Amino acid sequence: MTVQDVARTDVMTSHQNQSVGNLATVMKEEDVGSVIIEDDHRPVGIVTDRDLVLEVLEPRRDPSEVTAADVMTETPTTVRTDEGILEATAAMYEKGVRRLPIVDDDGEIVGIVTLDDLMVLLTDEMDNLVGVIEWESPPY
Repeated sequence: MTVQDVARTDVMTSHQNQSVGNLATVMKEEDVGSVIIEDDHRPVGIVTDRDLVLEVLEPRRDPSEVTAADVMTETPTTVRTDEGILEATAAMYEKGVRRLPIVDDDGEIVGIVTLDDLMVLLTDEMDNLVGVIEWESPPY
């Protein structure tokens, strides 16, 4: 199974000059925890809800004056559409990230996969395996 099989394709994107106040509004309205910052359909950064708290709210900066470029994590870790779920989980572990923009062969954003998405998938798969074990096990 590839990341494209589980990807969310309704990715929230914005540009570097967008105010973080606007990004927060998008996150709330769309019920997402991040916005991919793109340039020419390629990911150049990511802003998460945590970034907003640590970089804007806690230092008490004005959200209308702070831009995505000011707080984004530059060059986010990405995975290609044909990479497998295990490669994605390994990338998350190695880079310490919870979200992976998915890019095509041209490097353009086509989706996103999150730690939550993978946990739901893996939990479902574990339930299936438990079902097989229960079916195959003798009664006690």
